[in-house]
Amino acid sequence: MDRINKHLPLKPDSVGPPTFYLGAKLKKHTFKSGRQAWGLSATKYVQEAVKNCQTYVSSNLPDYFLVKKAENPFPVEYSPDDDVSPLLDPGEANYFMQLIGILRWMCEIGRLDICTETSMLSSYSAMPREGHLKAALHVFAYLRDHANTRLIFDPYKPEIPEDMFMECTWGPEYSGAEEMIPPDAPKPLGKSVLLRMFVDSDHAGDKVSRRSRTGYVIWANSSIVDWLSKKQATIEASVFGAEFCAMRHGVETLRGIRYKLRMMGIPVDGATRIFCDNMSVVDNSSKPESTLKKKSNSICYHLVREAVAMGEALVAHIPTKKNFADLFTKCLSGVTRRSLVSGLLFDIYDFG
Repeated sequence: MDRINKHLPLKPDSVGPPTFYLGAKLKKHTFKSGRQAWGLSATKYVQEAVKNCQTYVSSNLPDYFLVKKAENPFPVEYSPDDDVSPLLDPGEANYFMQLIGILRWMCEIGRLDICTETSMLSSYSAMPREGHLKAALHVFAYLRDHANTRLIFDPYKPEIPEDMFMECTWGPEYSGAEEMIPPDAPKPLGKSVLLRMFVDSDHAGDKVSRRSRTGYVIWANSSIVDWLSKKQATIEASVFGAEFCAMRHGVETLRGIRYKLRMMGIPVDGATRIFCDNMSVVDNSSKPESTLKKKSNSICYHLVREAVAMGEALVAHIPTKKNFADLFTKCLSGVTRRSLVSGLLFDIYDFG
């Protein structure tokens, strides 16, 4: 910064450790071992958003309120797809869309625990119903009770048992398959980065269109760098097809991340480790002798298998209860939800 200041003078108060970024607070976190890492907290943004929501609702929406206690973003057993309550009037619909915009931004700055519920409600922005607005307010009640969270960007490289993954010799079907390394990439320097992804799908989860939902979360070393909860673009007739579509989406995202890291001169440590809770998908991704019987899944099938054949990815099975991506495909509650959220976010359950 001193060298930059010689050529481009900086404001005296603008030089120093970062403290705030796009509505989120930045602060260093110290682990019990003494190791430090940067943390991103959306707490202040969440608290202000909840406060503004409570003020608006009490002044302008007499028939609505934030429940006194909310353990989960949605009420248990609630599904936006089943909601047949009356449509909102234009003013209420406009406010509903404002709430969705705020929730979406919270997801962007680290509130991974509300991604699925926010995505589901976003589908009804064009014609929201009274029940959808009540569900959105329930999410805000949940945020009020669980406002304190931190996303830690830990550079520590995790230890992953390599015997979980199958490395095979691929036949002529994928002969010559190798990862495309950018020819103009700078020489990699510094410590390498190990990428991991947990991926899942909720087959035919949308009760109206019967489309499945893709969910994944990606780590660089021990830092979460990308996540997604999104309805799939096509209807899949089988769990196998929905899982492979989710896997394809994740592999394509990982391919972009690997390219960006290389173009920034950061070494990528071997293949990306991918964890999936569907054993059939794991076998078909990893075993050269497996064959595809459904032509409709062939594109996703071959894209994922080629990524494995070229050494870009390795796929392993993981139990559903340990699959973090499950949080991005379904509205979970109770102990299952608490366990998965605690593995992603710090501090969220410290005071409740």
